[in-house]
Amino acid sequence: MAETQTAQNRRRSERVMLNMPVQVLAENVERRQVRGAGKTLVVNAHGGLMEMKEHLHVGQSFLLTNPATGAEMSCRVVRVDESGMEHFHIAFEFDRPAPKFWPVTFPPADWGLPS
Repeated sequence: MAETQTAQNRRRSERVMLNMPVQVLAENVERRQVRGAGKTLVVNAHGGLMEMKEHLHVGQSFLLTNPATGAEMSCRVVRVDESGMEHFHIAFEFDRPAPKFWPVTFPPADWGLPS
């Protein structure tokens, strides 16, 4: 239990469950641009966790697009877990905090950026 509390204390911002479609633009091993569709599971001001069929690698950079707004953010993969036979759970972080990227009506207080 202490380990779980320590992990929570290290979080940079509160997580919010949010299921929304996103688009990913990344390079494959042949250096060709590939597009993929995913859906978010959990988000925060610094990134999130999404599910998608395409496999990305830890450390890989990609461009994430919010199709509802057209907003784009540069991201980096921080963890990849298999989520069954056809999907991957991909944890990612933004290159810079972006609390307004997500359609969260009342973002948690710690999502505010320093003045």
